Amino acid sequence: MEDGFSSYNSLYDTSSLLQFCNDDSASAASSMEVTDRIASLEQRVQLQEDEIQLLKSALADVVRRLNISEEQYALLNRKGPTKARPLVQTLPLRPTVSNGTVLPKKPCGSLPSPSGTRKEITPPPSKSSGKRTSSTERVPSGGRRDSSGDSKSNRNRTGSTSSSSSSKKNSDSKPKDPIFSAEEGYVKMFLRGRPVTMHMPKDEVESYSLEAKGELPAKKLKLEWVYGYRGRDCRSNLYLLPTGETVYFIASVVVLYNVEEQLQRHYTGHNDDVKCLAVHPDRITIATGQVAGTSKDGKQLPPHVRVWDSVTLNTLHVLGMGFFDRAVTCIAFSKSNGGCNLCAVDDSNDHVLSVWDWQKEEKLADVKCSNEAVFAADFHPTETNNIVTCGKSHLYFWTLEGNSFIKKQGLFEKQEKPKFVLCVTFSENGDTITGDSSGNILVWGKGTSRITYAVQAAHEGGIFALCILRDGTLVSGGGKDRKLISWNGNFQKISETEVPEQFGPVRTVAEGRGDALLIGTTRNFVLQGSLSGDFCPITQGHTDELWGLAAHPLKAHFLTCGHDKHIMLWDTTTHQPIWNKIIEDPAQSADFHPLGSVVAIGTLAGRWFVLDTETKDLVTVHTDGNEQLSVMRYSPDGNSLAIGSHDNYIYIYGVSENGRKYSRIGKCSGHSSFITHLDWSSNSQYLMSNSGDYEILYWIPSTCKQVVSVDSTRDIEWTTYTCTLGFHVFGVWPEGSDGTDINAVCRSHGKTILCTGDDFGKVHLFTYPCSQFRAPSHAYGGHSSHVTNVKFLHDDRHLISTGGKDMSVMQWRII
Repeated sequence: MEDGFSSYNSLYDTSSLLQFCNDDSASAASSMEVTDRIASLEQRVQLQEDEIQLLKSALADVVRRLNISEEQYALLNRKGPTKARPLVQTLPLRPTVSNGTVLPKKPCGSLPSPSGTRKEITPPPSKSSGKRTSSTERVPSGGRRDSSGDSKSNRNRTGSTSSSSSSKKNSDSKPKDPIFSAEEGYVKMFLRGRPVTMHMPKDEVESYSLEAKGELPAKKLKLEWVYGYRGRDCRSNLYLLPTGETVYFIASVVVLYNVEEQLQRHYTGHNDDVKCLAVHPDRITIATGQVAGTSKDGKQLPPHVRVWDSVTLNTLHVLGMGFFDRAVTCIAFSKSNGGCNLCAVDDSNDHVLSVWDWQKEEKLADVKCSNEAVFAADFHPTETNNIVTCGKSHLYFWTLEGNSFIKKQGLFEKQEKPKFVLCVTFSENGDTITGDSSGNILVWGKGTSRITYAVQAAHEGGIFALCILRDGTLVSGGGKDRKLISWNGNFQKISETEVPEQFGPVRTVAEGRGDALLIGTTRNFVLQGSLSGDFCPITQGHTDELWGLAAHPLKAHFLTCGHDKHIMLWDTTTHQPIWNKIIEDPAQSADFHPLGSVVAIGTLAGRWFVLDTETKDLVTVHTDGNEQLSVMRYSPDGNSLAIGSHDNYIYIYGVSENGRKYSRIGKCSGHSSFITHLDWSSNSQYLMSNSGDYEILYWIPSTCKQVVSVDSTRDIEWTTYTCTLGFHVFGVWPEGSDGTDINAVCRSHGKTILCTGDDFGKVHLFTYPCSQFRAPSHAYGGHSSHVTNVKFLHDDRHLISTGGKDMSVMQWRII
């Protein structure tokens, strides 16, 4: 190895490089002519490129030698004792670099190129870096896609090698199949290579076979209602259709909600978060754009635009598969040519603007829009080839000529340039109107990039929305001041009203029926109201990650709680909240007392609250530890409460006075990781628990003692089954799972079906018991984030599921 390095040292003479670095002849202060200075600089660049090439060669040789030595080492070990093989297999046989990228294993005769690795860290200087791109430059889609495709593959490769779950998918460490022991009466499954032993009831041992195939459940799910709206970080996503339906989206579902008839329909063609929405001039055709996603088997789901019919809910066209990067954030139909064209902006570093003939699914042109965030893009109402985009530090007027764009930048001149141009619309005469972060409304003359009129400080703080009504009135919606202000054709103020603080800042404004307005807010409310006030929420939801879910034991009600500190009790019949209460800590878990009179709420800070179900008044508050309380579970007789904490303990309380008085009995200690799930036996005498390291333990809660006798626990009847690990549910785990893929399990009260929520946004329905490996299921999409919880309502007619980051609540009818 030293000989190899000495050979490179002889080549790697830095004296000439130092000479150039110390030479000041090329600086501006030098007396040399400009041409001579340029020549000197070119010489420097050439020298530096030579040095970089030498470094690449040296690194390639080092990697080659490492590969050879490690192959020899592995070969020697394979010839050794067989007991050493598992250890050798766990050793990395491929060199890794600092960013987590694994260099490909190659035969001795070929060298892995170190330049590919170096590019992921710092790209080498490009000779064309000094060339500027003009606004009229044609950007071929193929060239742009090549570069983005490379970066995408690099991101995927880095992510997969740093993931702990990727190792289980390598052929070297194929996941083990479950083992059945008829003598001991157990099935042993493996999660991340770790054995999980599950003992079965005695009367099932003789007849059980691992080879038997499970059956699909006779029941199915149908999405009936979606609670929530994505106003927190999306714009222009609320419209009224001629059918009387309000269209908006949350998670991967587009909701069409008829408020008067209290009916929802759902477009479910997307497989990940919907980020933008546009309505065609015909008011029937709709386009929606989504983010990039990852499928269950780790494959990339590309961002794209779907064009669909709002009457039939049929998908008409899919655009941009493989073209868009990261997400589609803005879309709009053209207006003056019958809506033949569609423009879109993606979330790549260059925020590429593209125009499509959506009926032919052909891209007409694309161009790099901005290095900064783009908030809106829209066609001019009368000029087919004119598009306006706005965002951070920019306002651009684009003209499409052939397959290229001409760009004009908005000139603010005497007007102070805002940090953000937040929204754009057009007046009846074709002027462009913008609202910005300084609270100004600016009017830009038709066909120009200059300001013709300005309304200074129209709002205190940013203007998030502008809407032109049918009669030509302009309505502006404020963020900080939460005001809705109407303006006449001369931009004189007509009226002003303020959205109540509880609903939050205005995010988007749309025209409703008659003089009604639809308002979307950043706190995920959809309001119906007017310029005279009187705002009524028609849709609302949580504003932060959502985990807590509990079904009322006697009524068609359920409760949700999340990290936004909101506790909400919902009525599944009216689809509206019965009450909403804000507590002091982010909430994580919940459970109703068997009588339904009170509900217990666990938080992230170790505190737990008990609330009166009817009045939402606080009954009591306690603290156990200072870590997350993952699960709250009342015993079926209502006399005990078990609390599973992230401090590895299960706290047991005695409960009296119908859930209004609590006295601590003790804590169950024995788990070596945090508690994830709890279930009580039907007679309230036993407790089953799961933990983060895949343990299944059993307890006598009255004494807080662990039950270690298998014969004492294998035949216990459980009043609920929410534990994700156990003989009756192990069939829900997919092959190769890492043990965290399934977040929640719930058995129906009739004990015939089982539901799960997983990390891939899917709700699965299985037959219960589910004790055959890789049992078949019905799978349902809709959530775009990990499904954090699932619960059957008291009569098994409905199922509720909650999404974590997507903050949605979905109500499914069981059919």
